[in-house]
Amino acid sequence: MTLSPTTQSTLDDAAELFRKAKRVVVLTGAGISTPSGIPDFRSEGSGLWSRDEPLETASLNTFRIAPEKFFHWFRPLANQIFHAQPNPAHTALAEFEQAGYQNTIITQNIDGLHQKAGSKQVVEMHGTLRTLSCTQCYKKFPSEEFLKPFIENGTLPYCINCNGLLKPDVILFGEQLPQAAWQTAQRATRQCDLMLVAGSSLEVLPVAGLPIQALDHGAHLIIINNTTTYVNVRADIVITENVATIIPEIMKRAIHG
Repeated sequence: MTLSPTTQSTLDDAAELFRKAKRVVVLTGAGISTPSGIPDFRSEGSGLWSRDEPLETASLNTFRIAPEKFFHWFRPLANQIFHAQPNPAHTALAEFEQAGYQNTIITQNIDGLHQKAGSKQVVEMHGTLRTLSCTQCYKKFPSEEFLKPFIENGTLPYCINCNGLLKPDVILFGEQLPQAAWQTAQRATRQCDLMLVAGSSLEVLPVAGLPIQALDHGAHLIIINNTTTYVNVRADIVITENVATIIPEIMKRAIHG
């Protein structure tokens, strides 16, 4: 992909903000994982919510009273996540951390691709598909051994200890955010001097309010997203290009000059 001179200059400016920052927070949404083959939620025609009503399918209530309906909806998404691999954006952020920069990733995603790419400081605001928990004895299990038969033939996951139904450790509609993760995210946001928002439309509260918290505490703000967010007008830099192309370019400039 050939970048215009204007975009090249913007990338240089973004890299300079990264080089000068002492504490960076990267807030990622579904858009950072769409290049890995995982659909986002709101894109017209392809987003998950363009095909299903979230409050009916992806809710704690549906999981409790009609688990077959929930898992029927969840199966294609689980398949996509199970087979997904990190894309260059995930890899570039991991390399930035490995280069010694103070970097916290706050993600709204459940796919675990940041960790798979090598990032260590990851705060998962909406839970993770990497584990499942028993709804009866509360024992936690790695998801892989249960997800494979579920994806292949629709076998619902049950606890090997008590035969209780296993719930993916993701936050469904009707559930509260994990408080420890939320507190960690707020603390990192208030202490950062640069926040990058990547692949998020910033429409889901309370996570959508984090950029304002960062700005109010004096941080710079960079937004990379293919649609406009409510906070674009206050950002230092806004880039409407593919995150899998733009983030590696910024990180390369930030690390190597």
